[in-house]
Amino acid sequence: MTEAIILAGGLGTRLRSVVSDLPKPMALIQGRPFLEYQMNYWIEQGITRFIFSVGYKKEIIINHFGDFFQNIPITYSIESTPLGTGGGLLLAAKGLQKPFLVLNGDTFFEVDLKRLMNFHKKKRSEWTLALTKMKETDRYMGVQITSENQITSFKSTLSKDTSLINGGVYLIEPSVLSKLQASHDQKLSLENDVLPYLKEEGKKFYGLEFCGKFIDIGVPNDYYLAQKMLKQGLNESV
Repeated sequence: MTEAIILAGGLGTRLRSVVSDLPKPMALIQGRPFLEYQMNYWIEQGITRFIFSVGYKKEIIINHFGDFFQNIPITYSIESTPLGTGGGLLLAAKGLQKPFLVLNGDTFFEVDLKRLMNFHKKKRSEWTLALTKMKETDRYMGVQITSENQITSFKSTLSKDTSLINGGVYLIEPSVLSKLQASHDQKLSLENDVLPYLKEEGKKFYGLEFCGKFIDIGVPNDYYLAQKMLKQGLNESV
């Protein structure tokens, strides 16, 4: 598995008060686009091709990266109309034949790809989520798992207790999307539409917890926090 889809087509409305002229994944961290930190990390993990799902201000991303980054090829899946994270994923994944990685363009999560792949294969999972623990999880999708790490439900977790959340890193079998790809071409949310639908269809979802750094730049406070976290340790390793 060497391909990674990066979902980078969102409007980024919550971050516009501090990043008004760029798509959210291009927000500058220590003078560099956030996407560069993310891509450098995953190149070190073994990714050898990126597919950008782009829409809003796509030209900024395309003009910055072009067809290669660090000698790694990039292709673009372009939304002619907004498709949401779910619709963007379905479009970008067309034609893929092997398990592939999906990443949120506004989230950096330290995940050991080899460990994730081994777990995915061992469980014969169709869709594996990298999970992390988070307090006050109203911004994130909560995940419940069995003792065997099979996901039993996706839901919005409002408890202030530490809970497992969806970390925005997915390892997916292409076949799990085929039915949706054949029947949908409208705007879909990955978390609110695609995941619940496939769960109801009986697809095999598993989750694996990771304890690495987790950074989401979706709101101004966390964007400022990312500036500090990346400067303190990630800027050398990613």
